[in-house]
Order: sequence, then structure tokens, then C-alpha cells
Amino acid sequence: MSKHATPEDLEAAMLALLKERGPGKTIGPADVAQALGGNQPEGWGPLMKPVRKVAVRLMKEGRIVILRKGRPVDPDDFSGTYRLALSPIQDP
Repeated sequence: MSKHATPEDLEAAMLALLKERGPGKTIGPADVAQALGGNQPEGWGPLMKPVRKVAVRLMKEGRIVILRKGRPVDPDDFSGTYRLALSPIQDP
């Protein structure tokens, strides 16, 4: 399934997981990748870079926030472990 995951699939999964968690809660990028690619690393691993690209786009659109150590990052310049949250200005 992971080989066929489109950016639209990743966006839908990301937003669904975030809405399910609720305002003020976060998810990891691996949660999104595993939702589409399954629990085996060979399924979800290849989705990690596409998940990041979708997250960056959604942050630039103001729909989500990418957090590192609990603080919003510059979507064009961040590295390491990060979390995703709904934008506080977006309706739940």
C-alpha cells in the first residue's frame, strides 16, 4: 500500500489523525506513515520523507504546526525529531 500512497492520501491521514487526537495534542510523522504503510518498517519507512513534505506544505498553508521540543519550527529549516499539531487558528 505504501508504494501507492499519494500526497493527498498522506494529507488526509495526517489531518484525520490530528483531528482524532484533538486540539493541543500531537502526533509523530511515523504515526501518519504507519496509518498508510502498516507496522512493518519496509511499509512505512519509505513514507517518512513524503510525510515531511506534506507536513511542510500544510504548515505553510497554516493548517498544521510542526513542533520541535514543543516549539514551532521554520518549515524550511528544521531537523531532527518533530511532532505535528493542528494549527490553533484552524477550526477543530
